[in-house]
Amino acid sequence: MTPPPSGREAAPVDPDDTGLLAPGWAGSPASSATADTAYLQALLDAEAALTRAQAACKLVPAEAATAVTQAAHADRFDVRSLAERARSGGNPVIPLVADLTKAVGEEYGPYVHRGATSQDIMDTATMLVAVRTLDLILADLARTERALARSAAGHRDSPMPGRTLTQHAVPTTFGLKAAGWRWLVLDARDRVLGVRDALPVQLGGAAGTLAAFAAYGSQNTADLTAAFARELGLDAALIPWHTLRTPVADLAGCLAFTAGALGKIATDVLVLGRTEIAEVTEGSGGGSSAMPHKANPVRSTLIVAAARRAPQLAATLYGAMVAEDERPAGAWHAEWEPLRDLLRLVGGAARDATELAEGLRVHPDVMREHLGLTHGLIVSERLSAELSSVLGRARAKTLLTELAGRTYSEGRPLHELLAEEPELKDVDLTEPTDPARYTGSAGVLTDRALERR
Repeated sequence: MTPPPSGREAAPVDPDDTGLLAPGWAGSPASSATADTAYLQALLDAEAALTRAQAACKLVPAEAATAVTQAAHADRFDVRSLAERARSGGNPVIPLVADLTKAVGEEYGPYVHRGATSQDIMDTATMLVAVRTLDLILADLARTERALARSAAGHRDSPMPGRTLTQHAVPTTFGLKAAGWRWLVLDARDRVLGVRDALPVQLGGAAGTLAAFAAYGSQNTADLTAAFARELGLDAALIPWHTLRTPVADLAGCLAFTAGALGKIATDVLVLGRTEIAEVTEGSGGGSSAMPHKANPVRSTLIVAAARRAPQLAATLYGAMVAEDERPAGAWHAEWEPLRDLLRLVGGAARDATELAEGLRVHPDVMREHLGLTHGLIVSERLSAELSSVLGRARAKTLLTELAGRTYSEGRPLHELLAEEPELKDVDLTEPTDPARYTGSAGVLTDRALERR
């Protein structure tokens, strides 16, 4: 038999689907993998695979499988016409089956779509599109993870202010921050991998009983489903899932999580890259139409835009789980666009994350300078512990509270004020007042995080 089309080649960009208002995913690998032509090819791949599976189970002639496979190429079909004719039946499979049957020819045309229902093909094609897009997302997550690992290792001991509720708290290191970003990327990778490897074919026939396939001679419909799954490289569902939308919900969850994980990284970069902070900068900022001096953090901006949209799209997909009967009216149809939007958004965000992580410029000198913005109060936690053993807890708290006010009113660093205190004249506070020497276990935690593969 003719081997199935791989579906992995980049699909041509649809002229009416270029992403003019979607710079986050326009031109990304995911945009091609989710284009109308790519979706059409996935539908055709599902139809051809079903015929080949029936041939493997001796339900149709091998020649029929060859004929359908040879005809099942997207460039032979009119996407716009299919879209317009889909209105009459509510989905594009119905007109596609008519066109594919005609393309196969009179002798083997009757074997096209035999025993199946539109949802079998639509759901299976959706799983194909998802797998192909998730593979691209995983490749970008791998690049991002490697770049963040380099940043974490290179800045393992680069001290910087740790911020809580927008304010300086205690020192941390950029290495630990980057290691945390990488950990999130790995969490996303693991979720995407788990979902990708479990995405199944859908085969149930008119109402999920596979009755038509039995009528056409199948003695073991489980074998037919398994053969269908093998043809497409998808999982073989033990029972039809036409109204059991776990695969779609799992996709929603892993994609929304990935968007959020990448959004966390981008949000940190946006904050740290502000003009008045400037502890990091994007490798190549975008320009402004009005202000020539600006280098806007475009990669981070687009990632955050995707992360803000993803949860609502996922919510629509979770809502579609509430599906009545053996084929719902509207719930199933409501999945198609938000799922594709999610794949595109996350695919684009993953593409942008690689550029962000690989080009990120870190400024440890600025971070070190900012450790002094609170005049030494950033180490007050450590000093409270150190002075409690010398002065007692109550006196240490009273003294530090008093000196904290004076650091601002007098504009003097805390270590100078401490040095003037008679009761501390014999206490060496050189190390305890150095913010760079109060990063706790940051280095060890960074090393531990980088051990994860």
